[in-house]
Amino acid sequence: MSVSPDSVTEVSELGTSGASGGNGSDNAGVASSAGSQQFVAVANSDELSSNLIGLDVYNNAKQNIGQIKDIAMGPQGRVQAYVLSVGGFLGMDTRYIAVNPNEVKVSYNGGDQKWHATTDATKAELKAAPEFKYNGRWNASKS
Repeated sequence: MSVSPDSVTEVSELGTSGASGGNGSDNAGVASSAGSQQFVAVANSDELSSNLIGLDVYNNAKQNIGQIKDIAMGPQGRVQAYVLSVGGFLGMDTRYIAVNPNEVKVSYNGGDQKWHATTDATKAELKAAPEFKYNGRWNASKS
């Protein structure tokens, strides 16, 4: 069985039938029929990591400066950094950097139905940024 973002949307829509009028927007944290918090509804406005991984990042000059390759999570599941692949050409000389999530604006445009990521960083700043290396617990999933 595979789970995709589409299947999550379907589950959230099915789980909203009567909790708050059926619109699906106010159901985060809705308890299951057993009265526990084991299952929750995901609001349509919530961001999913699958929407962000692989997303191209553009600077203010509308130049593609990298791609979100990973998301580093800290305590309580808070996003600590977006791991971007930058530089290189056709995968050669590409390196990874960890960027503060406050420095990357992620948005969804309903008109073109696409996710967008932008940052104020320049190519020179990204080139000079410290390199992120997968160490510790990350090696198990990246090797």
